[in-house]
Amino acid sequence: MRLKCLGCEALARIIYLCAAQSPHTVDIELYQIGLHQEPPDLRARLQERIDATTGQGYDAIVMVYGLCGQATAGLVAPDIPLVIPRAHDCITLFLGGRKRYSDEFVNHPGTYWYALDYCERGTGSISLGADASAEAQKVYDEYVEKYGKDNADYLMEVMGAWQKHYDRAVLVDMGVGDSSAVEARTKSGAARRGWTFERMAGDLVLVRRLLWGDWEADFLVLEPGQKVVATHDGNVLECAE
Repeated sequence: MRLKCLGCEALARIIYLCAAQSPHTVDIELYQIGLHQEPPDLRARLQERIDATTGQGYDAIVMVYGLCGQATAGLVAPDIPLVIPRAHDCITLFLGGRKRYSDEFVNHPGTYWYALDYCERGTGSISLGADASAEAQKVYDEYVEKYGKDNADYLMEVMGAWQKHYDRAVLVDMGVGDSSAVEARTKSGAARRGWTFERMAGDLVLVRRLLWGDWEADFLVLEPGQKVVATHDGNVLECAE
């Protein structure tokens, strides 16, 4: 088969590795980390590229995305199948499946997740390291200039409240690339916040199966004209006419 792969930079190394080992021809197109923060925009970008595959000789389009804040809900398959993992977000893809993701969420709900590409290719605000502090200071300075010091202090307090809900930082080691520098920054940042740190082995299985054409389970396969819908249950995604 000839596959068109649309994926997020958060999984760049994994995608390239699995594509290189795939028995199929895989053309890869990656999108910037963080676009899921504006779901309609990311959805429009993805749909535009999906539609552009028409008549290009592909047998299927594979998406290295999950639901990702509803960004993939509403995507419509073109004249060939569209395949998406049944995953809420990239954490499921890093961990290798919904069951493991669910177990971690239930047993350790206060976990903030990191991975090599996610930290390297993202902005400073994504990392627990010194870059995050520098970015926060920049935002604070802008708020002071726009709204005054009292209002800036209040806004930064509200924005930082999310940290109170977390107590563990986990670096998912996918076994691809040198993550020692990212690990050091993550450990340091976790220590400053009083969080525990853990290095956890990831699993390439979902991305590998996606790029190898093994779509029997754990994947939504849309036929031409079908649309992705969110199910709000264990299946995460389904298709509609």
